[in-house]
Order: sequence, then C-alpha cells, then structure tokens
Amino acid sequence: MTAGGPDAFVLGVDSGGSGLRVALGSADPGGQVFTAACAEPVRTGPSGIDPAHLLAQVLPVARELLARATLGDGLRTQLPTALADALGVRRVALAADAVTAYAGALGQRPGAVVAGGTGMIALGTDLATWRRADGWGHLLGDSGGGAWIGRAGLDAAMRAHDGRRGGSAALLARLEAVFGPAAGLPGLLYPRTNRPAVLASFAPEVAACAAGDGVAAGILRAAAAHIAEAAAAACPPPHTGPAGSREHDGEPCEVALTGGLFKMGDPLLGPLHAELARQVPQARVVRGAGDPLAGSLEIGRALARGELRLPPHPTLLFLPVPA
Repeated sequence: MTAGGPDAFVLGVDSGGSGLRVALGSADPGGQVFTAACAEPVRTGPSGIDPAHLLAQVLPVARELLARATLGDGLRTQLPTALADALGVRRVALAADAVTAYAGALGQRPGAVVAGGTGMIALGTDLATWRRADGWGHLLGDSGGGAWIGRAGLDAAMRAHDGRRGGSAALLARLEAVFGPAAGLPGLLYPRTNRPAVLASFAPEVAACAAGDGVAAGILRAAAAHIAEAAAAACPPPHTGPAGSREHDGEPCEVALTGGLFKMGDPLLGPLHAELARQVPQARVVRGAGDPLAGSLEIGRALARGELRLPPHPTLLFLPVPA
C-alpha cells in the first residue's frame, strides 16, 4: 500500500497451486482495479510458502501494476509543466485515441465514430457528453473487430478439422496455408503476447472466403451486427420533445467508420450498411475526413483558438488548467 491520501492503493495477492494472482486497486472501493497473473505457482516447503520465491514474483508484478495505475496521473501532473518549460506550451489537451479518431473523422460535429482495427470501439457525442460503446479488449469485448473476426474464423476452421458442426473447410485450408498444421495452432498462438494481433491477421482470410463459404459470410454478418449495435449505443440520444416524446428533429446522426478493419470492403461493409439501416435508422454513414493524427491537430487548433467544442472528460479528453 502506498501512503494515505488520494493516491493510496491496496495490493491483494492470491497464491494457489495453479499460479499466483495479483490485484492493485485504489483504496477507494469504487476505484479502478488492475490485475495480473503469474503462471508459476509459488514454491512451498516443510514450513509452507517460500517467502523469497513469493517476493520474486510479486514485487515486479506489483511495480508494473503500480506503473499502469499511475500512468494517467503522471501525464496529467508532469506533461503540461514539462511542455511549458521546454517549448513554451500554454494549453494542453490529453485525448484518448478514440477521441482523436473522432476528431479526425468528424471534427467538432455531433455524431458517432466507429473505430475498427484489431479491436473495435464506438464513441459518440452531442457536444455535451460522451457515449462510449465497447473497446474493452479481445477478452471482454471488441465485438466485431479484427481479432473477433479472426478468432471466429479460426474456431470454424478447427471445427472443420475435428468434424464438429459449424466448421468451414475453406477456412481450415486458409488456416493451414497461413499457420501450418491445425493441430499445431495452439502451440503457436497461446504463448504469444500479441495474441489479438495474431487473431486479427486471420480476419482478411475470412473476408476472402466469404463469397463462396456460408460460414465465413455468417461470421462477417455477425460482426456487422455487433458493430452496428455499438454504433447505436454511441449515437447521441434523440431530443426530448413535447410531453416527453422522443424525436430526432429530423436530423440524422452522422456515423463515420474509420480504421483498417473497414478496408475489407464489401464482404464486411455490405452487411454492415444493412445492419446500420436496421439498428440505427437515423444514421447517415459518412466518410471520415481524417485519421487520429489529424484529429489531434484538430483538437490542438481548436484549443489554441479557444473554440474547443468537444466535451471535456476525466479520461477521454482531459484539459489541465493552465499554470
């Protein structure tokens, strides 16, 4: 635990026969929790747990978790002063990548942006608040993103290898062409630290098979449904009209698609446009004007002119008060 006060943390350790788990969280019960796992169990002897082996595993993991937990605070407290001292910077905006993607695609207009690559996140605003949907990583979400599509394609390939229902011979052939024998895939995939990227690398193979393979086409239809669902959740809500009625005042919600995922073209975009029309009938799909780098410049220019309309947020768009 660190010193008391607003920066206090608590450390939890769970040591068992299958491994070691470590959690670091704010002393505030409602704060964020960071976790990590060590595959190797702590050695035990006649006297119980080996304390030296326990510390050898816990200490580096605890330091890494503490660095993750305090990274945002460090940026907020140190970066503005450092930039002011080195470059004379007077105003700083710290924006999440989803926000720079939004600003690059739509500028400072209300609407929603779906950023799809290895992962998938949708972010929308009415210029008063932000609405976020997904972007929770490949284990908890990113539904419809590249890793999600690739994993679904590999699952269908392995089903074909085993003779189970839902398999795709076409995807099995592509798996073996890309990765080698199917039975060796777990040994290639599971030890990798970049598993989401490896999974996503198979997504184009799914798209390539979709025209002639019903299973592959079904995976892309399911991905499109997930993406549209996220877009629907991120779109600004309709205005409240007379007597509490819900209306859009005739104004469509601009939805921009950005990121490498959508370079798949028609195999994904065809079902996606159909799903957007069904799930988000008020959506008007537009081409994004620029990428996240262009978005960071858009935010900087607006900040310099005193014309930043995108709403501030503690983690999405943080605006430190000038010294």
